[in-house]
Amino acid sequence: MPHRIALLLLCALTSVLAGCASPVAYENSPVAVTNQADAHEQRAWDNHFRFSSQTNAKAPQRAQAPAQQGLMQRAHAVVEQLYEFPKLMVGTILDRGFDLVGTPYKFGGDSATTGFDCSGFVGFLFREEAGIDLPRSTRELIELDVPNVARRDLQPGDVLFFNNQGRGRVSHTGIYIGNDQFIHSSSRKSGGVRVDSLEDRYWNSSYMQAKRVLAAAVPDA
Repeated sequence: MPHRIALLLLCALTSVLAGCASPVAYENSPVAVTNQADAHEQRAWDNHFRFSSQTNAKAPQRAQAPAQQGLMQRAHAVVEQLYEFPKLMVGTILDRGFDLVGTPYKFGGDSATTGFDCSGFVGFLFREEAGIDLPRSTRELIELDVPNVARRDLQPGDVLFFNNQGRGRVSHTGIYIGNDQFIHSSSRKSGGVRVDSLEDRYWNSSYMQAKRVLAAAVPDA
């Protein structure tokens, strides 16, 4: 009996010692070392990822701020250009047109030396002052792919089209100058280049439509 008790105690003591020694042995084993290295590496990557994520989250804001500011400045410049560019051309076109008042009418004419017909006068001003080559005839001119303008929305520089008191197709053209007036090269009997009113009974009944030809001079944004 004492022999059996001693044997049991010995087994129990051996188990306790083995249990205490196991963690030490495991920590010093190749597997434990590898797992610990992996754990350290994983923690390092986690910390790096969190730092990178925070940095990247802030970086676009710092990087985009100057870029967005530059885009806004360019956008404002484009808007100003779209507004000022045609406005400047309108001024030069009308100034040159007024200088030509009294120039004789000539059928087929398109220069100040020979005189003008209606489309020759409009084409001359847009070519010389805005660098825009327009079709030679009124029938081609009215087909230009540029914005149509309602009569109530007319602005100086818009090209006007007329027929003979509502009869037939377009037969005459001129340039709106504001205050319901337009400049054009009328018939030989009317004295050539002159200013008339849209409120005049003949021109009012002959009015067809208007086009904003200077829209073709605006550069693409």
